[in-house]
Amino acid sequence: MSALRKQSMSLYDYLTLDGHSDIRYEYIAGEVYAMAGASEPHNTVSGNIIGILHRQKRKGYRIYPSDMRVKTPTKLYAYPDIIVVCGQPEIVNERGQDTLLNPILIIEVLSPTTETFDRSDKSWHYRSIPSLQEYVLVAQDKARIERFLRHSDGQWLHMIADGLDASLPLQSVGASLPLSEVYDEVMLPNRDPEE
Repeated sequence: MSALRKQSMSLYDYLTLDGHSDIRYEYIAGEVYAMAGASEPHNTVSGNIIGILHRQKRKGYRIYPSDMRVKTPTKLYAYPDIIVVCGQPEIVNERGQDTLLNPILIIEVLSPTTETFDRSDKSWHYRSIPSLQEYVLVAQDKARIERFLRHSDGQWLHMIADGLDASLPLQSVGASLPLSEVYDEVMLPNRDPEE
């Protein structure tokens, strides 16, 4: 997703707007961002990842696409591209719309207009969620996935899987993302169209 425009508003007004609109909005510190539709490569990568996770899914895990709103303890309301919950989801209904509180895995497919935010402020907000074990950033213009894994001492360990021959382990869900499958049918620079 990419941000379209921002405007200032109260949390109450945001929740009212977001609950009664066909457009999705994200909220942070009094600023509301209207989200634009995603590109074809973005949607293909997201769909591929959801398919991979469903094939490897363990009992008790739930996978949500980008229409599930997440709230952080720091009061960020956002719509990650992919969310996984283990066990019972903690959901609150705010102004007529469900908001998830306990993801263990959040995956964002990077867009040119949101990459800086996804890597910085949004990453900080997501990592404030006590249940979150992994935060994953997926490029859509090259075969590269980055993972931030919460270590037992609270530190976040960074790992990069680079190239179509690589695979990224997802410890929180006992799965892995083979990059050749993540980028299946995505036209990448320097990629043979026959691949």
